[in-house]
Amino acid sequence: MWVDEAKIHVASGRGGNGLTSFHRTRTNPRGTPDGGSGGRGGDVLLRATRSVGTLLQFQNQIHFRAGHGGHGGPNCRQGKDGTDLVIHVPVGTVVRDAETGEILADLATDGAEARIARGGRGGRGNKAFTNSARQAPRIREFGEEGEERWIKLELRVLADVGIIGFPNVGKSSLLARVSRRKVKVAPYPFTTLAPNLGLAEIGDGTSLVLADLPGLIEGAHEGKGLGDRFLRHATRARVLLHVVDLAGVEGRDPLADHRLLRREIEAWEELRTKPEVVAGNKADLLPPERVSAEVHRFREAGIELHPISAVTGRGIRELLLLLGRKLQENPLPLPATEAPARRAWQLTPDRVPFEVVEEEGQLVVRGPAVERLVRRLDLSTRDAQEYFEMRLERLGVLAALKRRGLRPGSTVRIGGQEFELTG
Repeated sequence: MWVDEAKIHVASGRGGNGLTSFHRTRTNPRGTPDGGSGGRGGDVLLRATRSVGTLLQFQNQIHFRAGHGGHGGPNCRQGKDGTDLVIHVPVGTVVRDAETGEILADLATDGAEARIARGGRGGRGNKAFTNSARQAPRIREFGEEGEERWIKLELRVLADVGIIGFPNVGKSSLLARVSRRKVKVAPYPFTTLAPNLGLAEIGDGTSLVLADLPGLIEGAHEGKGLGDRFLRHATRARVLLHVVDLAGVEGRDPLADHRLLRREIEAWEELRTKPEVVAGNKADLLPPERVSAEVHRFREAGIELHPISAVTGRGIRELLLLLGRKLQENPLPLPATEAPARRAWQLTPDRVPFEVVEEEGQLVVRGPAVERLVRRLDLSTRDAQEYFEMRLERLGVLAALKRRGLRPGSTVRIGGQEFELTG
């Protein structure tokens, strides 16, 4: 079974908690701070590999979680880092945020890797808070929660040439002819339900990869028929090979079919500017003068038509050579070289670090740095509370609250918790 779409939930690991601990000896009964810090949580990584050809594995498993970080220990022992989770996906997989549709990664090469969810940072133990003013702190941090999100995986077939056309025009027969690949060929629409890849030898040791895409119909870009589910596979191809039924076996006009399907392609932004070669299949069913008339009719419409026959092999060699030239004219883009690292000094922050707002008659402090401070600090000890107050003062939160009229004994809410102003 060939599956080219999947929706999965990924969650990185939680960071380990820091420890409050003291190393006591006979000569030092009060002890020396030796609480270690927690380890970081594991990341979730997606890695493209050619050993996987479909997204079928994600039909049975949709939840993935990386390892949690270990807690800090005594004697300044660092908690163990959580194990990273590597999820293998086929080469050509596009990763999107399931809620926003934003593209997070395009894994178009073998070994390409993307970090989708970053593990939480480990909390610091009381040893990390020791300084000349705090020689025996009872302060520690909790580990941060990891990131989690729903993502959508879309597999796009990698090929040099994407064969497109209406059902029953002979795309599968053409692929079987040029690549000797055994594909299902039958006289009914939508015989091809999944893209087929074939390798065609041009000569001089050169070859090209062709992808036979399932038949398209009018309204395909809106999802009709097999629709946009397979139009996106054509976005990977460097050249489009548009096959029409030159003989009109089913009573259709090949030129009208080309125009109609061309509108579907142009409605898909990523396909609009791709180079195209038009091949008229089933030329063996028409007399030579009729074939010449069709070629002339297409030329008058500004389209160069190449008559072929997937059954007899007529025009196949010339078509492959033309596709080879088109590929040379449209080489693969060179990989982007990384710009040298630059250090940028910034004297003022990009955004306000916090804001004070009033909600239901109570002042509320909002801001990522302040809220993270509340989440991470273990405020169960007096030392931690004093440290928290000192950090609020340095961030300018206390001054801002006093400017808003907050007096000692009043309460303020930060990060979902209520605090009383003491001074």
